[in-house]
This record gives sequence, C-alpha cells and structure tokens, in this order.
Amino acid sequence: MTLVVVDAENTRRSQWPNVSREELVRRARAWAEHEGHELLVVFDGVPPEDAPDLVGSNNADDAIVELAPQLASPWWLVTSDRGLRERVGDRPERVIGGGSFVRTI
Repeated sequence: MTLVVVDAENTRRSQWPNVSREELVRRARAWAEHEGHELLVVFDGVPPEDAPDLVGSNNADDAIVELAPQLASPWWLVTSDRGLRERVGDRPERVIGGGSFVRTI
C-alpha cells in the first residue's frame, strides 16, 4: 500500500474552476480507497475537518518537507509546486502534478 501525500491548496487550485477543500478531500479519499492507497492531505491552515488523513499547518510545503524523511517508502507526492518538488528531492517514488491528479480523481 502506497502513501499518497497531497499538497492540498496547490492541487485544488491547479485547475479552473478550483476544487473546494471539501470536494478535494471527498474525491481523494474515494480514489485512494478504490486504488488501495493510503492518503495524507496537507493543508495550509486548518483542514476542513478533524480526521487522521488530514493535516493542517501554517505552511503545507514546510510540513511536507519535515514529514518526508519520516515516511516509509514507497510514497508519492501530489503537487505542481516546483519549489516543493526540489525541496523533497528524490524521496517520493513518484510525483504527480496537481492538475493531473484532480482530473484523475
């Protein structure tokens, strides 16, 4: 089972019209369950609900960078943020663009 870490704000805003925070969570959860993945959605600020698969932080990018060394491989990162991709380096097995992910889910 692969953990999929989603940079929530970057991902939900990667397509127009933007996906709401709640819709991103709902669709990502359904996708993860169907595909057999674990999910961690990281938000800037307070997540839309209190749940173990949702994380809130002052800065989601910083939170993901801090989590990266602790995550067991394999894990995937969902973001279109090039700076975040550079900061996590080759730790994720796969990087998926936010827009591609939104279209998939």
